[in-house]
Amino acid sequence: MKTLVIVAHPNLEVSRVNQRWKEELLQYPNDITIHEIYKEYPDWSIDVPREQNRLEAYNHVILQFPLYWYSYPPLLKKWFDDVFAYGWAYGSKGDKLKGKMLGLAMSIGDKKENYSPEGSVSFTVDEVITPFKASIGHVGAVALPYFAVFGASFQASDEEINHSANEYINYIFKYQQ
Repeated sequence: MKTLVIVAHPNLEVSRVNQRWKEELLQYPNDITIHEIYKEYPDWSIDVPREQNRLEAYNHVILQFPLYWYSYPPLLKKWFDDVFAYGWAYGSKGDKLKGKMLGLAMSIGDKKENYSPEGSVSFTVDEVITPFKASIGHVGAVALPYFAVFGASFQASDEEINHSANEYINYIFKYQQ
């Protein structure tokens, strides 16, 4: 079964981490499908039935994005709001995502040590992504552990980013069915 990776980066061309991750994903066309929503929907007019059909075709979905102000980029939020619709994703007849595995792959600009109760962020990454986990649970999907690289804004070296790309592929294959 292939994995669908939804890439949600508003400026992918200048991203060191997300661009490198995409390059690595492209090495596995038989196992991974890449869907870039900022490229697909530059006008933010999301084709909801097409997106829902796409999600129905995969049991393993990864959302890849930079952590933006401790949340998701704005188009990814709109994508969630539009695509995870009542009667399709949740509600008395909304079961299309039930049992599907959903994971998050995030580039995080700050240092890992800052994502702790003692750090400058004051919250762990698990606490920051609580809305994702709640949404995934609400639609009956299975929330996978997150994958992240820290220091994406300025501290991560090219070597660390390349290493994270290899780890990212291992993360995807670990949960792929």
